[in-house]
Amino acid sequence: MSRIQTQGVHHITLNGADRQTSIDFWEGLLGMPLVFEQPNLDNHEINHLYFDPGDGRLITVFTKEDRERDSKANPNAPGNLHHLAFMVSLATYKQVVKRLDSRGISHSGEVDRGFMWSIYFREPLGQLIELASYKFEPPTGATHADVLREAHNRRVERNALNIEDVDLADAIEALTKRE
Repeated sequence: MSRIQTQGVHHITLNGADRQTSIDFWEGLLGMPLVFEQPNLDNHEINHLYFDPGDGRLITVFTKEDRERDSKANPNAPGNLHHLAFMVSLATYKQVVKRLDSRGISHSGEVDRGFMWSIYFREPLGQLIELASYKFEPPTGATHADVLREAHNRRVERNALNIEDVDLADAIEALTKRE
């Protein structure tokens, strides 16, 4: 049986409340330009906002002016989205805590994930958002996934709990030598 081969994320669509809440968060806080909007073609009573998260793909939000904001955390249960993670540069990452604090947005503080740094917070409708910055840049001709695959193999060889800096450095060296 043949697989259906994906080539990346096309877009992610979230249910929002009113239009301005979504624009204030996605464009106003996260700097994702509003690319366009139009009615939801399946239900013209709902608006459909399209934002660029920085890579030319799309984050979209269904809005309706009479929907009330509900900032309760989304259910943490099977079948529900846990969080959305967005890549930020290291320079931006180092400013996130200060910028969230200045807006009164509570957050996790900096979290070291071994191969990246993360900060978590909730958007106005309760969805958990992660801003992540890799600790490395892949060598020419390789992707972040290539480095992580190689670093994982080295972590397993060391019988370590998670990928660490030494695994990343050795993976990048190995991939560079293969070029």
